[in-house]
Amino acid sequence: MAWSWRYEGANGESVDGPAESFGSQADAESWIGQSWRELAASGVTSVALLEDDRVDYRMSLLPVAE
Repeated sequence: MAWSWRYEGANGESVDGPAESFGSQADAESWIGQSWRELAASGVTSVALLEDDRVDYRMSLLPVAE
């Protein structure tokens, strides 16, 4: 199984990002934990974690409104 991230912009459209592939979900999540600030600064507003072609979950990179 290969894990990867799909990058999305403000309107949910796909945007370019690093073409990383990971051997485990934990490795993919560790990488996004280290990289999300740079991705957000480049216009990525949300990401989807993919296991092969299946979306495992989505999450926002935007700050939580208080």
